[in-house]
Amino acid sequence: MKSLIIFLCFCFQLSFAQKELKHEVYFETDQHDIPETEHSRLLLFLSKIKDINIEKVTIYGFTDDRGSDNYNLVLSQNRADAIKKVFSDNKFDESKMTNVDGKGKILVNIIKENDLNKIRGLNRKVEIIVTPLSPPEPVVVEAPKPESTEDLLKGDLKEGDKILLENLLFRTGYSYLTKESKLVLDRIAEILAKRTNIYFTIEGHVCCTQGQRDAVDRKTKKRNLSLARAKYIYDYLIDKGVKHYRMKFAGMRRKYPLGGEPELDRRVEIVVTRVYDED
Repeated sequence: MKSLIIFLCFCFQLSFAQKELKHEVYFETDQHDIPETEHSRLLLFLSKIKDINIEKVTIYGFTDDRGSDNYNLVLSQNRADAIKKVFSDNKFDESKMTNVDGKGKILVNIIKENDLNKIRGLNRKVEIIVTPLSPPEPVVVEAPKPESTEDLLKGDLKEGDKILLENLLFRTGYSYLTKESKLVLDRIAEILAKRTNIYFTIEGHVCCTQGQRDAVDRKTKKRNLSLARAKYIYDYLIDKGVKHYRMKFAGMRRKYPLGGEPELDRRVEIVVTRVYDED
């Protein structure tokens, strides 16, 4: 029996990746006192589960196939109770021990004379099943959606505020917008035309050039694409009713890259330069 216990010590595994954590304690013939080695193994198991949030602990006692049914039911129950006492003595919550039952004997299904004693030794046991509480479902908190360009322009503005004009797409290498982007700029122009107390500078930026150089405008062949795009927005807003004296425009070349994807640097921004009190 001693060699069997040593073998089981080496084979003991506790998998915390599984939902249920299991451990078995083995007993001598006709005994319900926990052998010293098994007691040490049990304490090691308890130390590994002490910080787990436990839903329930199930304890089942068993015997081998010898003896009467009544005798084995009593013996298996005594073995289960002995394990429960160790849990209690080590400050485990007894209310979590939902089943502490003696199941009686386990029949030997495969009998080989050389293995019979080993099989009976494995059947003289208590099975412990620890069920951890399932972690709560994560609460999905949707990140607040960033305010759109239009919302920002309608909100409270102060000097120094910088607003990216989103969804404005220029033809590659040119200073004029795609048809769809003009519809976006129409809505922006409508807001700016009404906010007569806001003065601002339109800043054009480009990407994908060496150092801080500007890009070449394919129409004029001049290296001033960021300036040309800012002026395009300036002229467009004037046509839509925004007073020219409220605006300036500037080409920022590639002086202020944002990092990340190159297309993020290909942008037009409005920088608020003055906010007057509204009448």
